[in-house]
Amino acid sequence: MSRIIQMPREVHIGPDVLSNIGDICKGLHLYDEAIVVSGNHTFGIAGKDVVDSLESADFSVDSVMVSEASIESVDKVCDVIGNASVVLGVGGGKIIDVAKLASTNANIDFISVPTTASHDGIISPMSSIKNEGGSISYKAQSPLAVVADTNIIKNAPFKFLSSGCADIVSNYTAIKDWRLAHRLRNEKFSESAAALSELTAKMIIKSSDSIKEGLEESARAVTKALFSSGMSISIAGSSRPASGSEHLFSHALDRIAKKPALHGEQCGVGTIMMMHLHGGDWRFIQSALKAVKAPTNVKELGVSEDELIQALVMAHSIRPERYTILGDNGISEEAAIELAVKTEVIT
Repeated sequence: MSRIIQMPREVHIGPDVLSNIGDICKGLHLYDEAIVVSGNHTFGIAGKDVVDSLESADFSVDSVMVSEASIESVDKVCDVIGNASVVLGVGGGKIIDVAKLASTNANIDFISVPTTASHDGIISPMSSIKNEGGSISYKAQSPLAVVADTNIIKNAPFKFLSSGCADIVSNYTAIKDWRLAHRLRNEKFSESAAALSELTAKMIIKSSDSIKEGLEESARAVTKALFSSGMSISIAGSSRPASGSEHLFSHALDRIAKKPALHGEQCGVGTIMMMHLHGGDWRFIQSALKAVKAPTNVKELGVSEDELIQALVMAHSIRPERYTILGDNGISEEAAIELAVKTEVIT
């Protein structure tokens, strides 16, 4: 059986590429009208420049400000799309997820313009949208193009870049979970998607010592790695190559914690614990996260010990159809405490 694999037609990752976005859109044969989705903060950082560049290329542009990744935000964008040919998501993960799903629902093209490199949603064909129960992953289209200005990304708070590295490191346990589901549940498995995901994680760890705050080269390296990780999702046709038990833990923490940390940060801490459950080298994961200044314990994550334990116990129920090392029944509170202590997540 054949399957369509969506991939961007053009990828622009480098310094000052944002100034060319109008010409990029013209070169992609997009026509007169465009929608720029951004946030109040990111519009000043990059959204206004995108609008100016598009207008200089003779586009008529409408701007939509959104503050959260919700269905209401998606509907707000859809309401103004009209005859537009493209939606550009200019901002962080929430903005890009909203723009991506809105463009999918309207059946028009989408261009990803990230201002941070905090997770692989800048390219993946998935959108994480929140509701009262937490986050739901929706299948969406891949972007027609990615325009990532690394001079903008390098100036974002370093924790976003660190979070992006942690999200990539989490591919290690995501692949282990996927192989486990393949062996025990005969779930479809793609060797090529798994290989790309694992290679990306190895590459980011190999270069972890050179990931520094304020360096354009660091921003470029992490952005390219996130792009590669997102491509593995497109190849697989699901988020399996980059989302396993560690992501279930993160989504559970989103529901429980009064003030959740960044997605990649939570996934990184989850990866330490899930690697232990897999019988793997969890200290290797811990060291890799420390090298990029990502959290490795509950104190650095900024959540309470009780919230973390509750998230571990709940994690298996977040996506019951997705088999992981947590099994169908999850782990008990006692086992969760022991796991967190053994892996030094709780000290």
